[in-house]
Amino acid sequence: MHMHGFHIGIERCVHALEAGRCIVYPTEAVWGIGCDPRNSHALLELLRLKQRSPDKGLILISGSLSHFDFLLDSLSDDEKAKVLSTWPGHTTWLVPHRGRVNPLVSGNSLSTAIRVSAHPVVAALSRRFGGPIVSTSANPASLPSARTAIKARAYFKHQRLNFAPGKTLGEQRASRIIDLQSGKILRK
Repeated sequence: MHMHGFHIGIERCVHALEAGRCIVYPTEAVWGIGCDPRNSHALLELLRLKQRSPDKGLILISGSLSHFDFLLDSLSDDEKAKVLSTWPGHTTWLVPHRGRVNPLVSGNSLSTAIRVSAHPVVAALSRRFGGPIVSTSANPASLPSARTAIKARAYFKHQRLNFAPGKTLGEQRASRIIDLQSGKILRK
């Protein structure tokens, strides 16, 4: 896709995020649906679209490590090194949030899930937006993940959603999720 069209698509999505709307965008393996993680109205709309329980929590994603300083700065050096060794990449970490994220993002957990992605669309969106965005797979809760924009559009065809340009990086499955404190792998 030539760069001009790409930038217009990114700008349109960033305006939607700033206006409290949801966007659909490609990640490493699947298309994701996201919003501004500080906006409760947008988070409730996203949960409604997904038919997802607010108890479960949502992933925050960015292309910039500095966007997660507010969570990483309370980790030990060893913990921080462990997390940073996997980023940017296909690993999501559960880290203690200490009340620093919206409760709709953390769900009923003391940890919140974060990932620094190498995806150019994620990088462009988060950089222009100035912070991390919510990332959850762009499908209603009981249905398979959308691996293509066409599938994601079919799932949400009656909703007014902004779709980002680009495509997934072709990973076969969603990111690994590791709980930093227990070391448990929650999703392989």
